[in-house]
Amino acid sequence: QVQLVESGGGSVQAGGSLRLSCAASGVTTSTYSMGWFRQAPGKERERVARIDRDGTRSYADSVKGRFTISKDNAKNTLYLQMSSLKPEDTAMYVCATASSWYQMILGNNYWGQGTQVTVSS
Repeated sequence: QVQLVESGGGSVQAGGSLRLSCAASGVTTSTYSMGWFRQAPGKERERVARIDRDGTRSYADSVKGRFTISKDNAKNTLYLQMSSLKPEDTAMYVCATASSWYQMILGNNYWGQGTQVTVSS
């Protein structure tokens, strides 16, 4: 059974930092593609960052230079380091994993429950 459990969200002032974690079980982060998504009220879900099985990373333009995705395969955990946070970063952040990014696009993936990030001005 695959489980993804996010943590690390909270409230922070603009310009601040947070680190989100996503502990995975039932899959191994070294062999799965993983990503962070976010969804704000009234908005569509947005892919924030992804990291492929080979470690290749990519980011949404809105977070480039401010967010860093990484993983610790020994701990089977995905991270999202967020810096220079802006009020528009306020959203529910959810991690997801799939056997490949192609499967992620197809919707053959697993989702966590999410962790709320609120950035005040």
